[in-house]
Amino acid sequence: MKIVVLDGYTLNPGDLSWEGLEALGDVTVYERTPADKVVERTQNADAIFTNKAPLTVDQLNQLPNLKFIGVLATGYNIVAVEAARQNGVVVSNVPGYGTASVVQLTFALLLELTLHVQRHSDAVMEGRWAGSADFCFWDYPLIELVGKTMGIIGFGSIGEKVADVATAFGMTIIGSKRHRTDQSHRSNFRWAELPELLEQADVVSIHCPLLPETKGLINKASLAKMKPSAFLLNTSRGPIIVEQDLADALNNGVIAGAGIDVLSAEPPAADNPLFTAKNCLITPHIAWATQEARKRLMAMTVENLTAFLKGHPINVVN
Repeated sequence: MKIVVLDGYTLNPGDLSWEGLEALGDVTVYERTPADKVVERTQNADAIFTNKAPLTVDQLNQLPNLKFIGVLATGYNIVAVEAARQNGVVVSNVPGYGTASVVQLTFALLLELTLHVQRHSDAVMEGRWAGSADFCFWDYPLIELVGKTMGIIGFGSIGEKVADVATAFGMTIIGSKRHRTDQSHRSNFRWAELPELLEQADVVSIHCPLLPETKGLINKASLAKMKPSAFLLNTSRGPIIVEQDLADALNNGVIAGAGIDVLSAEPPAADNPLFTAKNCLITPHIAWATQEARKRLMAMTVENLTAFLKGHPINVVN
């Protein structure tokens, strides 16, 4: 079997091994593949793995040998899945591998917004504590999470784990989801429709998938429903937020701050309006990228192809 990895650097910049895939066939790994090279590099491939390199209808129609596409991620919108199905190509993704890491970054962003750890550390290193007339100082409001309300948009596996951690911090939880599940084990939880969640939450954390109905979900109108003291977190998908609307909301004091790990275009344009927005933390889509999560992703990738070769494909999305 001829296996081609189109953009292997992101998953494995050198600290993991491809040996699991190599045991299954002849593997060629490209660190990155521009769109105009996809067909050339995969012309004779039986299996293709991609993280963010798109596979379009036109490209798939030029790959007669292709039998399997492995997405090196959970989201699979970069693949024309219906065209793949029509061509008899199985598409599998890797769900759940990064849940713990995404939850960890969600709270890293929230704790920075509420305690400004890095900014205060920088101030200490600049000598401001050493020169202080008092035994301590702070330049930003210090906010305690106990008693605050966390609104979670998208109450799937990640949203539930975020709720677990928020509960440990003494927060109450409001959840929003298309299909509600039994949460009777949570004494601090209630379901609400999105408008009420936005109005009531002190922290709004986004964990829903990018779908036609969630694209632009957070916009000028929805931001206006939030408390002026509220924080917005997004470790899901960038296009869920209208970035200019969020920048305007931050600059005009509509909400207090935001912690963002994903943007509508990645890498972003240099003039993205959030780069100059007030109290906006932006990390470069790293929630999924701990070594532990990437190891799980690699292992599950091998499992997906192994299952396909045995005639019982798993994690099929088409």
